[in-house]
Amino acid sequence: MSSPSRQPAGRPFAPAPTKPRPGFPVRLASMAAPALTTQPVPGLPYGRPLAAAAHDSRPAAPALVPSGLGLDSSAVRLAMVSRLAAQGLSEPAVLQALAAVERHRFVDSALVNQAYEDTSLPIGLGQTISKPSVVGRMLELLIQGRSRPLGRVLEIGTGCGYQSALLARLAREVYSLERLRALHEKARDKLRPLRLHNVHLILGDGMLGYPKGAPYDAILSAAGGDSIPQAWLDQLAPGGRLVAPAALASGRQSLVVIDKTDQGCVQTVLEAVHFVPLKSGLA
Repeated sequence: MSSPSRQPAGRPFAPAPTKPRPGFPVRLASMAAPALTTQPVPGLPYGRPLAAAAHDSRPAAPALVPSGLGLDSSAVRLAMVSRLAAQGLSEPAVLQALAAVERHRFVDSALVNQAYEDTSLPIGLGQTISKPSVVGRMLELLIQGRSRPLGRVLEIGTGCGYQSALLARLAREVYSLERLRALHEKARDKLRPLRLHNVHLILGDGMLGYPKGAPYDAILSAAGGDSIPQAWLDQLAPGGRLVAPAALASGRQSLVVIDKTDQGCVQTVLEAVHFVPLKSGLA
């Protein structure tokens, strides 16, 4: 992977005042989110740190004892996480979330045997659930270098809800937008049994963001456009980070990280990726 290039993007900003939490069109049943402990996961060969991770000193991920049978077995998920760690995924909190959330529950029944392979899978309506390695990479970029846990996070593109369930373990509150009604309803059905009190599902146009919940500590997009919408930058809190695919000047879709600083927005372009296109409107 070539060295990231850094270039200014956006305009200087004035810190946005914190707003009270709004009501939501869809809210999952209430239950406390699982707390993280500081015991290491046994047997995980933590790989090399990703870009900018060298100075991050987060505690090791909590222990997870293999249990269950078949795809319900935590050993199956631990095997997936072990492979991802060997490839370079190194953030303990992300590894723990991947080990805990059952990916096979978010894919169609005909594809469950592929759920823990490092592959993207169709979820209907021309959309996909991203590879575990790509999801892990984006989540790791989202939290690297932070001195405190994430507060409010905006997710663009709920899809089947898998990434939302992972974010629920990394952030205080997750606001997830989906423009396709059928996927919005599918994600609601998939997530309801998990009873994640901190996940809020919203049927809406992701390109507009969700200003009622702003400002956000982090914004994560599962779809890529020709540029980063200005609405996202406006809703990002000072000191916040945005991770999204975008097709920049070269026309090639790349993973982009934008940090909002006192001097403006600083953009870092990373590796080439391939995500579904970012579209506006509801369907």
